[in-house]
Amino acid sequence: MNTILVGAQWGDEGKGKIIDVLTEEADIVVRSQGGNNAGHTVEIGKEKFVLHLIPSGILRKGKKCVISNGVVIDPVALVGEIEGLEKRGIKLANRLLISETAHLVLPYHRKLDEAREIRKGRDKIGTTKRGIGPAYGDKAARTGLRLIDLAQPKVFSAKLKARIEENNAILESLGGEPLKFAEVEKAYLEAGKRLRPFITNTVVWLHRQLEAKKRILFEGAQGTFLDIDFGTYPYVTSSNTTAGGSCTGSGIPPHRMDRVVGVMKAYTTRVGEGPLPTECAEVSDMLHAMGREFGATTGRARRCGWFDAVATRYARMVNGIDDLAITNLDGLDSLKQILVCVAYECRGKKLQYPPNDAEELLHCRPVYRKFAGWQKSTSDVRQFKKLPVNAQKYLKALAELTGAKMKIISVGAQREQTFQA
Repeated sequence: MNTILVGAQWGDEGKGKIIDVLTEEADIVVRSQGGNNAGHTVEIGKEKFVLHLIPSGILRKGKKCVISNGVVIDPVALVGEIEGLEKRGIKLANRLLISETAHLVLPYHRKLDEAREIRKGRDKIGTTKRGIGPAYGDKAARTGLRLIDLAQPKVFSAKLKARIEENNAILESLGGEPLKFAEVEKAYLEAGKRLRPFITNTVVWLHRQLEAKKRILFEGAQGTFLDIDFGTYPYVTSSNTTAGGSCTGSGIPPHRMDRVVGVMKAYTTRVGEGPLPTECAEVSDMLHAMGREFGATTGRARRCGWFDAVATRYARMVNGIDDLAITNLDGLDSLKQILVCVAYECRGKKLQYPPNDAEELLHCRPVYRKFAGWQKSTSDVRQFKKLPVNAQKYLKALAELTGAKMKIISVGAQREQTFQA
């Protein structure tokens, strides 16, 4: 079975942990979009791993991982991630493959990202400033550099020089400091040399694995409402974070996909700017006081709120979600009463799906349904039937309101704090 895993909210749903769990029944894990703006956290015993580019499946012995063509890669950051894992005893030789057609994130992308955010002032998007948007912009403009260029030093240097000259002019017009070609060339050629053993034609390799009946798991980054086409535009990322992005970002056709797993928290969070209809200061304060909900990539405090069934219902439809993985149930353990948004009210109308205009979404007010809390710890529970009765009722309601089958429940950060629904 080939499985796509996607985030059903605004990212940070716990995909890294669920990927780690699902990898047990897979042979290969593929990352197909995004860049090192993602942060997937996995906790195994007393060890905590935060991965940004390398698929979380690398933490399972014997599993092979692919960074495919839809990802934009900062080679220097990737080398740092590889070396960090190797120092911790994770072997990557003959286990990691990187697409030769993946585009590069370069220093001018990061500088442009930051300069544009500063110029926007109050209208900023809230990016991670990792250069992901500008890198995808160059890809669309057909001016990007790829891993296949980096593997050919003379070709790469010639192209890089031209791109730095052009982007330095843009940076100076925005009040930024120009880059020094020699410094960038040296750092990236060194990174390219380190990455060369991993670079290959991943499309051909993946299709050979399909022919060999290998089980492939596609690891999505970010979440549905950060998708460039289906998210709360313009407060989105620059790639397709929905299920379709796994096909275009890997070269595997849609009819070879068998199921889609949607990951969602038992409440709602968002990092950065943009609308969040169920945002609630009480929920944010509670979770932050518990030491939860701080970004794995930026460290920023996440905005938090009640579960939004209007949003997840739309996510289920867009992604074709078959199964749900519901995480962070234990975050609600102390509450006497829990609210769930079942519809929006907007300018006198009741909406069952979110409007596409982000400004219109700001005018939407959640219509809540109340649920009794369970006020008991769930962190030690390992079977659905052992959960408090009110927790069971709550989870069943989330699945019913979303319209997909509840499959996996997570009650903590540890690998073992996960069980079948």
